[in-house]
Amino acid sequence: MVVFSTHPDSAIFSPAPPLGFGGAFAENFRQLQADTNFVRTLANSTVISVLYTLLSMLLTSMAGFAFAKYAFRGRNLLFGIILATLTIPSFVTIIPQFILVARDLHLSNTYWAVILPTLANTIGIFYMRQAFQTVPDDLLHAARIDGAGEWRTFWQIALPVVRPALAALAILLFLASWNDYLWPLIVLNQKDSYTMPVALGTLVGLTRVSWGALMVGTTIATLPFLALFLALQRHFVAGIAGGAVKD
Repeated sequence: MVVFSTHPDSAIFSPAPPLGFGGAFAENFRQLQADTNFVRTLANSTVISVLYTLLSMLLTSMAGFAFAKYAFRGRNLLFGIILATLTIPSFVTIIPQFILVARDLHLSNTYWAVILPTLANTIGIFYMRQAFQTVPDDLLHAARIDGAGEWRTFWQIALPVVRPALAALAILLFLASWNDYLWPLIVLNQKDSYTMPVALGTLVGLTRVSWGALMVGTTIATLPFLALFLALQRHFVAGIAGGAVKD
């Protein structure tokens, strides 16, 4: 992919495909920008993915903490209902979700149309509940005795303990939002509001495919996720390994 992003289409489909880097990257990028306004779509995807990751981490960690550390009537039933939503295929909810977001809330072609529907991520709630169950109750009781309120206990005591789990969840949420294609394709119909996967999809036409431009776009699309993974790699591995060990 990286090598082909530096070659024209004629070289990509030559009988002997090139194995080394070429000099057509700039030309392929100019074509990509002309066809998709790629810089704008890259900015759209970045804003949407970052906002979605931060807000979803906040909501799922709060819900996970409540299910793990608070005893309230119907807790197990409610948690079971939330888990049961995993059995509902996403395709079943697309039409009513579109009607709600586009017709009732009038959010078409906005960032919130892509971000809001899946903020309360079921997998994230389950994952954070399991992570918070490893936090000793005595630690939370000690914080409350020292005068910490519930929000401070959650924010300053519990969250730092599950930091590796948060890092793993951040990578998973960011990747899911960054690569999401179907829902943005449905709810975004203006070129300037496209996310990157939708914009790259428009390069594949019925009679023509801009392979060089497509290779450039997909190469650039992998860089933010690689940077995020490298930055959080230590915490990510610790979070995954911690979830695989049971005392």
